[in-house]
Amino acid sequence: MSKHYAKAHWEGNLLKGKGKYTLKTSGYEGSITYTARFEDDKTASSPEELIGAAISSCFSMALANNLDKAGNTAEKVDTSAEVILVKVNDAFTITEILLKTDVKVSGLDNKKFQEIAEQTKKSCPVSRALTGTSIKLEATLV
Repeated sequence: MSKHYAKAHWEGNLLKGKGKYTLKTSGYEGSITYTARFEDDKTASSPEELIGAAISSCFSMALANNLDKAGNTAEKVDTSAEVILVKVNDAFTITEILLKTDVKVSGLDNKKFQEIAEQTKKSCPVSRALTGTSIKLEATLV
């Protein structure tokens, strides 16, 4: 079993307050605000952005592993995540995550690559944790 820790601190009300999060292992700290989450303020992170970082990291690592298991070691895997947060009825909901990945790997045809990428999308631990969210994939072999 592997355990990982993060914590968050918030001060003030939702609209005018501010906060920060800390990742225990690296000590990395980032700021969070309402406006960064729900408006066009890009001066701080949001929980959705952190989910994007988590799933794109997890997917990239898992894809590299699955390609290697198939006998094709990736030279590079670059993955981005677009996390969509919308209001559904009276509650904000993450409705979709779009993963876009560009992979450089030799000796693998696109059909097999797409199969491995799709299987990886379904099986990486963060994707499995987010099963209530539609996760889409655009995979490009470069």
